[in-house]
Amino acid sequence: MTDDAVDTRRTAPATLHDVAREAGVSLATASRSLNGSTRKVNEEYRQRVLAAAAKLNYSPNLSAQAVARGSTTTVALLVADIADPYFSQIAAGVVREADRERLIVTMAATDRDPERELDLVRTLRGQRPRVMILAASRREGDPNDDALAAELRAYESNGGRVAFVSSADLPFRAVRLDNRAGADALGRELVGLGYRRFAVVTGAEGIRTADERLAGFRAGVESGGGAIERIVRPDFTRDGGYEGMTRLIEDGLDGIELVFAANDVMAVGALSAVRDAGLTPGTDVAVAGFDDIPTARDVAPALTTVRIPLEEVGRRALRLALGEASADDEHPVHTEVVLRESTPRRG
Repeated sequence: MTDDAVDTRRTAPATLHDVAREAGVSLATASRSLNGSTRKVNEEYRQRVLAAAAKLNYSPNLSAQAVARGSTTTVALLVADIADPYFSQIAAGVVREADRERLIVTMAATDRDPERELDLVRTLRGQRPRVMILAASRREGDPNDDALAAELRAYESNGGRVAFVSSADLPFRAVRLDNRAGADALGRELVGLGYRRFAVVTGAEGIRTADERLAGFRAGVESGGGAIERIVRPDFTRDGGYEGMTRLIEDGLDGIELVFAANDVMAVGALSAVRDAGLTPGTDVAVAGFDDIPTARDVAPALTTVRIPLEEVGRRALRLALGEASADDEHPVHTEVVLRESTPRRG
């Protein structure tokens, strides 16, 4: 090797100082060129810095950046169950909107456990995400709410931004889902199709989404002269829907004409239970759901449901957290009843 040759072999990772020296620029210019500063950098200098960073195989110290900025370029998304299409579609919307903002999404599942959710928020605070979105199912009167609110306030006091996907009454921004109105409209439509005797398969009492949908459905059904005769409360999952419908069948449907499952994954489980019992869904007993996940269109018979634009919910949540929401984003998300073959007209 000649004296003036550059030896790029290193025994330790290159530092920002090394990059600045290699590019012949100040440390501040190197930092602004590589770290996405809003302060404009001379294009010639920026290209020299980028070339030096590539030559030295430099990787930014993200932890150090987080300390300096007060946040990273990440979005922390908490969902109840990533395997549930309801949450995965919301996540898809968050990811697509984050791509537009050049942010990276990290995700964690709470398993619908409020204590786990609180622990995750505490852990995520230490990682300093720019945004935290909580999309897991909320519970009425949860004893962890005060501690959760305190953690989130502390996070926001250090520059973070919080948004919920729910009708949560915690003092933070929230994308509001009008579950009650959507379920009310569904009940009215089904009574209009000639159904009068209903059962409901829903989650445990206290799950806000389940309670709102049950209350709305009851109001819609009773407004047209129908009645909810039985309610079963298994897990708020596909297997819970199967279990709940099996319980109804084993106890005897006794003239129940339609079973409303409080979300689509429960409804899919309910359809399977009907078939496994030797009955025909839509003929021996009708089934309806809520959410309009893609599977609702593909099952047989196709599922009557209430459509929520779930990807748009995710997009809206990130815009809201970033402070970039439009006036429309402040309104409850619109829902729409979708009638399909699982609830044919009676008579």
